[in-house]
Amino acid sequence: MADPDEGELAVQAFRVMRAIADTGSITAAAASLGYSQPAVSQQVRRIESRVGMPVVERVGRRVRLTEAGAVLARHADAVARSIDAAADELAQLRGLASGRVRLTGFPSASPTLVPRVLAALSGKAPGLAVTYVEAEPPEAMAAVREDRADIALTFSYPGDENDPHGESARGLVVRTLGADRMFVVVPEGHELVGASVAQLGELADASWIAGCPRCRGHLLELCARAGFTPRIAFETDNIVAVENLVARGTGVATLPGLALDSFPLLPGVRAVPLPPGEQRTLHVVTAADAHRVPALRLALAAVSEAAQAAGVGRGTAGRRG
Repeated sequence: MADPDEGELAVQAFRVMRAIADTGSITAAAASLGYSQPAVSQQVRRIESRVGMPVVERVGRRVRLTEAGAVLARHADAVARSIDAAADELAQLRGLASGRVRLTGFPSASPTLVPRVLAALSGKAPGLAVTYVEAEPPEAMAAVREDRADIALTFSYPGDENDPHGESARGLVVRTLGADRMFVVVPEGHELVGASVAQLGELADASWIAGCPRCRGHLLELCARAGFTPRIAFETDNIVAVENLVARGTGVATLPGLALDSFPLLPGVRAVPLPPGEQRTLHVVTAADAHRVPALRLALAAVSEAAQAAGVGRGTAGRRG
């Protein structure tokens, strides 16, 4: 069975051998190390037991290192430098002078939440190396699980049968950031403009613009609850393209509040809120022990602050008068 002190003894062996080489006696070596002479003598015996050969030999009233002891002494400085370098790096990590944070998130978070997070981290811990990759929730969560990302910004819709935050999130930590209000965007002059809540039944005959597969699934569920199947004529995740199509009367679409906040409404486009029960929920996903890492703990706090600043959870994100 391995000695539980083996790691510490191995480090101490180099220091003891170096001190004996420098001073020429066990007594002087003990004084330089701040130990008693019997303690250093015991260390020498334990070192010899471990390496299986003598490491010191007496020459008159002094001692000198054997070839084995000289090997240990010769590497002492390199070992000490490595230990000091490791201690320095750990101290920097604790003090957030270094480290990394790998973010991933959904498209409408990219121009809204992420810049706030990056700015906060840059101001509080400029030594951190922060990266960001855009990805839809299933891919973002897979990145965390496969250690390609530390923090994933994700979302879910009510009643989503393929919600990645369910069984497939086992082993990960999913924290809820808050709600992101959903809107239907229609051309200016449409009869829904000015309504406090959109009644989708009035859009049963419209041409629809659908986005990502999960957004398309949510649209189908929304319209099914309103009693019709939408006629989807266009599919694009590009918010500028969606607004241009709507402005020209080509179709209508549903968009989340953060998407509307990411790009000013074009002339001729109006946003009408869907019922509060149709809002999407935003999440932040990490590995189980992420909160124990100082850099990630700071990043998670920055994400929460960014969501609050963007109005997530208060039903204000994407509000249009």
